[in-house]
Amino acid sequence: MNRLSALLLLSTTIMSAGIATGSEPNSVPYPTGYRNWYHVKTMLIESGHPLFDAFGGIHHLYANGKARAGYAAGAFSDGSIIVFDLLEAKHDGNAVTEGARKVLGVMHKNARKFSATGGWGFEGFAAGDSAKRAVGSNAATACYGCHTAQSAKDYVFSSLRD
Repeated sequence: MNRLSALLLLSTTIMSAGIATGSEPNSVPYPTGYRNWYHVKTMLIESGHPLFDAFGGIHHLYANGKARAGYAAGAFSDGSIIVFDLLEAKHDGNAVTEGARKVLGVMHKNARKFSATGGWGFEGFAAGDSAKRAVGSNAATACYGCHTAQSAKDYVFSSLRD
């Protein structure tokens, strides 16, 4: 590989990493490998539920190691990451199966960086695509506004099952 090709490859890699991790100072990084994390729970929101229009479908929640410890402790330390994987629910007779990914929601705890939103950074990646940020600078209204109802649980709706 010649020197120019190596420089082009390096700059492309750096630019791609900037997209995946977020180049804005308060952006939430894309959670690479989250499906290997602890599975917190799965739930289904169907038609008739008040949140159906925004969140209808199959939800899988994942937590990294720090978030798993936070669930047990009732408070989450910096570095905790919770992923909300929302997929379409496909009804096939008497079975409900996963359809296309609608959004990958991420909560990333960093008390100093995200002090305006309870210490949590929020992002939604449309269709799970790391380059398609759906929340961006609207985290306070798009996510945090609802999460304030859970301030006693460190702004987290979910909990671990026995």
